[in-house]
Amino acid sequence: MPELPDVTVYVERLAALTTGKTLDKLRIASPFLLRTVSPSPGDVTGTVVEGVERMGKRILLAMAGERFLVIHLMIAGRLRWKERGEKIPGKVGLAAFDFPNGSLIFTEASPKKRASLHIVQGRAALAEFDRGGLDVFGATAAQFAERLRSERHTVKRSLTDPTLFDGIGNAYSDEILHAAKLSPFRMTSAMSDEEIERVHRACIATLIAWVERFRVEVGDGFPDKVTAFRPEMAVHGKFGQPCPACGTPVQRIVYADNEANYCPTCQTDGKLLADRALSRLLKDDWPRSLEELEERRRPAAADLPTARGLGKKPAKK
Repeated sequence: MPELPDVTVYVERLAALTTGKTLDKLRIASPFLLRTVSPSPGDVTGTVVEGVERMGKRILLAMAGERFLVIHLMIAGRLRWKERGEKIPGKVGLAAFDFPNGSLIFTEASPKKRASLHIVQGRAALAEFDRGGLDVFGATAAQFAERLRSERHTVKRSLTDPTLFDGIGNAYSDEILHAAKLSPFRMTSAMSDEEIERVHRACIATLIAWVERFRVEVGDGFPDKVTAFRPEMAVHGKFGQPCPACGTPVQRIVYADNEANYCPTCQTDGKLLADRALSRLLKDDWPRSLEELEERRRPAAADLPTARGLGKKPAKK
């Protein structure tokens, strides 16, 4: 699933390409994509894009008349910028957004069709999509610690929960915890202040580094090759390969649709995490699928900061 660094660069490039441009036509190829009835696609056709924002892992196109196109890529959804009028791919194509200078093609390489498009009226309607996750860039160390300790989970589970933290998923949680030199299965209730500070610093440094990497990689183009598995990553997707810090083979724990990649030497004092106790822990603490985690609902606490990540404006209450 595209996470904060990927979505941030999607937003930045879409803003550069579409802000001030008219949406000439919205072509929807999949009947499963559009999840709302009113406003209709016809209501936004012929209107101008006023801005592009990020809300967690969602992409918002702010249209004239205070209408918003809310795009959620889920796991297999991707966006591609093509020549104007480009044909929607037959097997994986979901929709095309036609602008005077090109077409945004929305695809999903999965038969499950979980990617979605909502069209809503008014900024207040966006509150439905705000999961309440904490923006790690704007949070103080104390706010980060309070949110991490607000529920008893493994630290990886907490980082990937969109109601707790904004925009972090399976891939970057692995990278963050490797940078913090902490086990992905350390319980948040047992973490020291120093461990939490390490994770907070690692969150900021890791996410910023990857956003900057993608910006350089994409340049004035468009992020057409978004993937959760990058050769530059330290541990995610690197099972059996040497840890870049110490050379120890990277290990992996898989449960249902989830996985955690870690270095035993750097993160778990040389211990391999693969016993029955861990299996019970995963069963109790992890959702059975990424979709289950992504769709988890919890009202955002009024006294805790909510997500306002790079490229995103806070929703009006």
